[in-house]
Amino acid sequence: MALTNDRNTPLKDGELVSVPLAAVKVYAGSLVAINAAGFATPGAVATTLKYFGRAEEQVNNTAGAAGDKSVLVRRGKAFKWLNHAADAVVQADLGATCYIVDDQTVAKTNGGNTRSAAGKVIQVDADGIWVE
Repeated sequence: MALTNDRNTPLKDGELVSVPLAAVKVYAGSLVAINAAGFATPGAVATTLKYFGRAEEQVNNTAGAAGDKSVLVRRGKAFKWLNHAADAVVQADLGATCYIVDDQTVAKTNGGNTRSAAGKVIQVDADGIWVE
């Protein structure tokens, strides 16, 4: 039903989010993705992951079930990830999508449809790729 009066709509900035964790270990500073079941997981070669951000803490949920623990993830920023040497992002890829290789590395291509998208390349440095 459409509004007929003002509404006090709750607000969350979405920059720092607590996300239920799969039965995995996540390291602080790592690339975090969301798996097909909706749980945070380290970045990896897979086609079912959705890039989510950077882990702000180390959390080990390997002894638990998915969702037993949560991890704080920072979103809405550009993060510098390692560049995959064999499938390197280059200056000409500025503005293009790059792809998740692992929890700290991105690549230029989807690896023959084996990798999930990480985000847009916003800067290419000698020591890494800034991804938004």
